[in-house]
Amino acid sequence: MQQAIKSLNKTEAENLFEILKRRFDTNCVRQEGITWEKVLSALKKQPEKLWSLHEMERTGGEPDVLEMDEKNGGFTFYDCAPETPAGRRSLCYDREAFDARKEAKPKNNVIDMATAMGIDLLTEDQYTFLQSKGSFDQKTSSWLKTPDEIREKGGAIFGDYRFGRVFIYHNGAQSYYAGRGFRGILKV
Repeated sequence: MQQAIKSLNKTEAENLFEILKRRFDTNCVRQEGITWEKVLSALKKQPEKLWSLHEMERTGGEPDVLEMDEKNGGFTFYDCAPETPAGRRSLCYDREAFDARKEAKPKNNVIDMATAMGIDLLTEDQYTFLQSKGSFDQKTSSWLKTPDEIREKGGAIFGDYRFGRVFIYHNGAQSYYAGRGFRGILKV
């Protein structure tokens, strides 16, 4: 079986750059001390990351750069869609949870989908940081990277924003809901 090509052609890359720049300019309050020129330069040095950013965009994540690594000169893109990305909802947490469901299986699971996209799931700290840049998941919720000690007991964690604050909850990892998906990050 032939491996799917995980790269963008020149036109696709240019279209993605335009979308990302427009979002960057529109939400400049998110990017303290970051310039688009530096972000674009970093992206052009790592074209293999463009496919993952494209997947974030294609599935409704609206990726935007929120962090800069001063030491290494890299940047971190977060899914900044107002609600959990529409193309990544109705998923249980991981393959183990997916396999444990005997009936009414979801279409996929969060960990496998994030891995296939080449992105990482947000941790609690990253989710809280994202919420400091706006109010996200006011109607939906997002699965978060779950600590091993919770996952070993069958659970997984998720977060949302209600009543003016961030909430982190738990649920069975095999559960899935139409309003719960996942957000990711990509380091470039």
